[in-house]
Amino acid sequence: MSARRGQAATPAADRSPSGGTKRRGPAGWVRGGVVLAAMTMVMTGFFQVVEGLAALFQREIPLAYPGHIFPFDLTVRGIVQLLIGVLLMVAGFVVGTARPWARVVGIVLATLSAVANFVFVPYSPGWSLTIISLDIVVICALCNYRWDLTRA
Repeated sequence: MSARRGQAATPAADRSPSGGTKRRGPAGWVRGGVVLAAMTMVMTGFFQVVEGLAALFQREIPLAYPGHIFPFDLTVRGIVQLLIGVLLMVAGFVVGTARPWARVVGIVLATLSAVANFVFVPYSPGWSLTIISLDIVVICALCNYRWDLTRA
């Protein structure tokens, strides 16, 4: 089969019965970015809800670095983690619907989560650094996702 000058040949699978070309859906890797970001946001949000509840119900917590502490009470930490966790879970479900505005909301909430966990590193360094790492994965996935390819 030959193509006209200046036009690429269209494979038979991409042509519609009327002779034109049909538009294919997004490739698997395109949807993979939003699914990764959405599920990571939901998972991170759940972790922060658990962390917030634990901070609210504990009387005291041993500090990893007692001399380098931000002036936060456990109640404040628990409320902040609980609020950010719930917002992240809701935003993760919205990002899963592939709405373009949800990308900005997801990036903003993941950034807030990373900043909050950075502040709480003296309370639980391993846990906070894990959540910060997951937030970075979410930010990278949402920044690299091509929303224009998902429109059919």
